[in-house]
Amino acid sequence: MEGMTAAAARKVLLAAPRGYCAGVDRAVIAVEKALEQYGAPVYVRHEIVHNKYVVQTLEKKGAIFVEETEEVPEGNIVIFSAHGVAPVVHEEAARGKLATIDATCPLVTKVHKEAVRFAKDDYDILLIGHEGHEEVIGTSGEAPDHITLVDGPGDVGNVTVRDESKVVWLSQTTLSVDETMETVDALKGRFPQLISPPSDDICYATQNRQIAVKQMGADADLVIVVGSKNSSNSVRLVEVALGAGARAAHLVDFADEIDEAWLEGVGTVGVTSGASVPEILVEGVLEWLAARGYGDVETITAAQESITFSLPKELRRDLRAEAAAAVSAEGDGARKA
Repeated sequence: MEGMTAAAARKVLLAAPRGYCAGVDRAVIAVEKALEQYGAPVYVRHEIVHNKYVVQTLEKKGAIFVEETEEVPEGNIVIFSAHGVAPVVHEEAARGKLATIDATCPLVTKVHKEAVRFAKDDYDILLIGHEGHEEVIGTSGEAPDHITLVDGPGDVGNVTVRDESKVVWLSQTTLSVDETMETVDALKGRFPQLISPPSDDICYATQNRQIAVKQMGADADLVIVVGSKNSSNSVRLVEVALGAGARAAHLVDFADEIDEAWLEGVGTVGVTSGASVPEILVEGVLEWLAARGYGDVETITAAQESITFSLPKELRRDLRAEAAAAVSAEGDGARKA
């Protein structure tokens, strides 16, 4: 394809599904609804999701992002991010007399509950994940005396357990499926009686986005993944694209970060986005590519997604109370009339 100049030979393969997963959608809407319900400011512990544009947009609406719970003034509302928090964070919020809204993704909550259950049964829990990631910190905090972090296949040789007949593995929800299973296989080589969680910990959205990238990666000279550098699932998509055969793959937050030099000799560009990326950013990339002759777009569909999650229970409670009060007020007004 070197030296290709014919516009007709240029095309875009657009991955589907891409972008927002149900957990991210729920968390972002939770912040927006909280701002509407309670007024600004509303405090959020850590980035609600790992996306620069989303955080900046919510800041403009009145959200204040903090690193630690202690930064929230007493008596205010704090929202916990989609990545989840350790029990100690809930305790910190209670000491600070903070009202809390827990926007933890339900699929992350599932892993937390698994950790608590296996720790209660005195298992050693091998948590596959990336050190320092907020989700890993939150899960580890559920059973710190029972959990050992395993950061990829290369870390398996460092693992020790108390009883090889009582070992289970769990994982961060946003990992590469292939690398995780490579780590699991290595762990099983060391601990043959290792048991698996009741269901996959890697979330459906992460898996679906990786499958779509695999399907288009072999046919793409270049893959552009829209997502932030601190987004684990977005970074994994770049790795998956390269592993699937793409000649090059790059992660960008916005279209203006694309280097035109990347297009040299490129006929087919694959485009996808991480699970915390709004579609408007993908549209910007498609417009940027179309302006440079890549206007022919073919969608590569790996799965259909219809999963939705209800808003955090604290927010649902207050929204219902407000709706009930409004109905009551209307009734009083009608009677007086």
